[in-house]
Amino acid sequence: MLREDYSTWRCGQHVLSLARPRIMGILNVTPDSFSDGGENTDPAAAVERALQMLDEGADIIDVGGESTRPGAKPVTPEEEAHRIVPVIRGILSKAPTAIISVDTRHAAVAKICVRLGVSILNDVTGFTDPAMVQVAAESDCGCIVMHWNKLGGPVTRRMVQLDSERPARVRRTVPTSTRRFTLPEAAPVMREIMGFLGDQARVLMRAGVSHDRICIDPGPGFDKTYDQDVVIQRATRKLVSMGYPVLNAVSRKRFVGAVSGVKDAPDRDFATTGIALAAVESGARVLRVHDVAGVCQALDTYWAVTKADPRQGFVSIGSNVGDRLENLSRAVRLINEIPMTCVVQASHAYETQPAYGIETSVVNAVVEIRTELAPIVLIDCLLDIETQLKRVRDPRLAGHGPRTIDCDLCFVEDEEHAGPKLTLPHPHLGERDYVLVPMEDLMHDPVRYLMHAGVPVYAPEDRVGHVVAEVGELDWQ
Repeated sequence: MLREDYSTWRCGQHVLSLARPRIMGILNVTPDSFSDGGENTDPAAAVERALQMLDEGADIIDVGGESTRPGAKPVTPEEEAHRIVPVIRGILSKAPTAIISVDTRHAAVAKICVRLGVSILNDVTGFTDPAMVQVAAESDCGCIVMHWNKLGGPVTRRMVQLDSERPARVRRTVPTSTRRFTLPEAAPVMREIMGFLGDQARVLMRAGVSHDRICIDPGPGFDKTYDQDVVIQRATRKLVSMGYPVLNAVSRKRFVGAVSGVKDAPDRDFATTGIALAAVESGARVLRVHDVAGVCQALDTYWAVTKADPRQGFVSIGSNVGDRLENLSRAVRLINEIPMTCVVQASHAYETQPAYGIETSVVNAVVEIRTELAPIVLIDCLLDIETQLKRVRDPRLAGHGPRTIDCDLCFVEDEEHAGPKLTLPHPHLGERDYVLVPMEDLMHDPVRYLMHAGVPVYAPEDRVGHVVAEVGELDWQ
């Protein structure tokens, strides 16, 4: 299918499709961050917040242990590691396929986190430390190169340089407070930022980091004036033209408050969303935000009504209560009624052996769909269908008890996700005979298809829930 953007971002074992924008949820485990300091200093609370953000739609969790707000006190690598290592371990223990980014400028901390399994190195100093470059080169992590000019904003420094070159008599005749334009000239600002980002990206590539692992961030709020930050946001298309994924990281920052009139940082989420959507329209593909739920809702609806982006997907359905064949047929009809979703075809129904603690045999089928809904939205629609068909969940049976219908979202084209509510591809997809055999009704070689998509598939004798008989066709049209 035709898409505007085929780019991907390679982050460790993950190849993150950027055909649609991605959300990076901010998890600060610091006592002094500018808007949420102290909220997640307890590791258990931080892990729960990370899992919550995944269920809200975050594609990436960005864990940071050192505040970079103006005036913040630097922390030692040892203290930073003490803050973030238990959190990273906790997240990956509960969501092993989650994409985790570590926000650090310390090579020693980055190296520890790579061993723990993080997928992205987010360096606010733009990999200017050769030791950080070495860590990046020795890993397969994605790398975020950020611009941070600690000596003053680019335009400020450039204007000081120009003023110093003028004769003293000329400098005195022009009041320094005179302004002829509402914003500074864009060219000097972007020349420095784009030059720095391009230079540092080439440093990484010369060290062995592939182009498709690099993402760039112009560093809004990092020693830049409010006006310069606005200039940078308006120049997002220029940043995109450099050929790297662009990260938009404006969440709750001071310039957001300046342009919106909102003084308190935690109250700037609506304003943040407005700027984030503008950045997406200009080509930014990763949004780093505090309010994951709000930005995801805005982004999903914006994308749905402005971009034609249908995806292929597969839903496994099963029933072991009542008229099982009719339950499956009703489920397919209801799936076909989900907004912005249609059923392409449904497999035959198959009698399968019990698996995962289920005591009775199950009738299963697989439904191929096309959908333009975000997966985190689609899974809620499927859970609603289970409710409509009166599925009863017994918490003592961990989801494996009798059910009138079970709807598992197994696979969506170009989508990865990890969280308590949804994991894509489904973590048990490759071992389920009752999914793989029905998929043969829908395509020539599902094993080859799934393995090409990075899903490991078990040999038939090693699978669970083996198909024992064909039951018949589903009546759904």
